[in-house]
Amino acid sequence: MAAEILKARSSRYLLWLLGIGSFLVVVSNLGLLSQGKAHLAAGTSTAAVLTHDLVRNPFSFLLFAAMAGAMMVSGEYQSGCISRSALLSGDRNRLLAAKTAVACGIGALFGVLAVVAAIVTSYAGLRSTGHAPVFDRETWLILAGVFVVNVCAGPWGAFLGWLVRHQVASVSLVFFLTMLLDPALARLVPSGGKYLMTIAMSSVYRDDKPDLLSEPVALLVVAVWLAAAGLAAKKLLATRDIT
Repeated sequence: MAAEILKARSSRYLLWLLGIGSFLVVVSNLGLLSQGKAHLAAGTSTAAVLTHDLVRNPFSFLLFAAMAGAMMVSGEYQSGCISRSALLSGDRNRLLAAKTAVACGIGALFGVLAVVAAIVTSYAGLRSTGHAPVFDRETWLILAGVFVVNVCAGPWGAFLGWLVRHQVASVSLVFFLTMLLDPALARLVPSGGKYLMTIAMSSVYRDDKPDLLSEPVALLVVAVWLAAAGLAAKKLLATRDIT
């Protein structure tokens, strides 16, 4: 665990992903704020609705949390360090468990930053319009959901990294599933698409799209996806050549 934490702390990709994620969230929230000002002025929206939109928007950190998890694993295959990590860990299952735990920690780091970005941008943005942000029960439930999905995204990306092993391919797979395939299937087949990982996560952070799962069911679906990916990663790690 100490070795995996040290490797994660010293990696440049983590800082880059944190920085890029923060920048995109700020830019995106500025766009939401610009639209929200017009709706507030026209009386077609309220400060509560705009607050909910602003605090929900940093869910996009989950993409970067998953990418970080994938890079943490696949990067060692790319550099050839994975064999030394397996040797020093003494057991492949211990290595898998250690990286999964660190991936959860990385996801939590992204989750905390997402929540902080959500609160800061909503306060600064709404006060610039002359309105106060509305931190009601719904706002806090959204923030809790944003944090949870980021925590889950870390190991999800790590498991995909174990399955694919190639750094560029694993990061591309994370992007493809999160931004393209899952949303497209959800639009084409809403009844089945809501059970996909990315769409189930949107239920957790209380997205306002129609026909989503309830939060308890969505959390169960996310847990099933993580368990399935984790078991597949464990199986392939045990049976494939480590190099």
